[in-house]
Amino acid sequence: MSAVTDTAPVAVPKGVLGQSVRDSLVIAHRNLIRMGRIPEMLIFGLIQPIMFVVLFTYVFGGSIQIGSSSTTQAYREFLMAGIFAQTVTFATAGAGAGIADDMHKGLIDRFRSLPMARGAVLTGRTIADLVQTALTLVVLAVVAVLVGWRTHENFGKVLAGFGLLLLLGYAFSWIGALIGLSVRTPEAATSGGLIWLFPLTFISNAFVDANQMPSFLRHIAEWNPFSATVQACRELFGNLPPGFRTPDAWPMQHPVWASLIWSVLIIVVFRTLAVRKYRSAGA
Repeated sequence: MSAVTDTAPVAVPKGVLGQSVRDSLVIAHRNLIRMGRIPEMLIFGLIQPIMFVVLFTYVFGGSIQIGSSSTTQAYREFLMAGIFAQTVTFATAGAGAGIADDMHKGLIDRFRSLPMARGAVLTGRTIADLVQTALTLVVLAVVAVLVGWRTHENFGKVLAGFGLLLLLGYAFSWIGALIGLSVRTPEAATSGGLIWLFPLTFISNAFVDANQMPSFLRHIAEWNPFSATVQACRELFGNLPPGFRTPDAWPMQHPVWASLIWSVLIIVVFRTLAVRKYRSAGA
């Protein structure tokens, strides 16, 4: 006499790509639930960019000349694309710290023991970080409107600008993933995720006109991937002030294409390195 056990059929996606997508979404869902249970993560992530908006707008706004205008309103509109871009890139530190924390607690080792796609753990994590970044951008945009920021292009171009920002944030989250896998503690991941972001964001066109920088710094700023996205957003938002002279460097003349190329290149390179690091760490 044999016992028959009824079990629910398991839906197995067809092909390796299907399994990878499913596994990535499962991990993303897990991380989003975790973020929802810790709302202070989102709140603290908003405090810094809001402080930058208020400080730069009301403290420095009337004393910085952009193009032919030195008014607070002109600088406010010039500034916001830089604040948006800085916000999505600074999320890199949180992404790295989260992965380092999972490594420290042994959660990554548990995931490795499961029959799932190798890159799904990292992809799911970066997708969840992208959702959090999008929510942060929405709140920050509302705050920017309240302090007087306005766009002067159609709705489609404005959405395209925010799309480029999210793509840049997603690209940089893979840098954070690699850092998180390469250090031993979440604290080291946070420090390692921020130390290189400050020169990247400040040697750029985010807060001042790059034309006013010394020659060697100006060239760095003009070819900075961060600057390309900022310049693209200013064009798509209609936030370039009167009399502003666009630099002659190719990324500044074609910022939308430059932003896309830089972001895709960063994703390809650092996703490859992060997945390879993940596999070697589990060997």
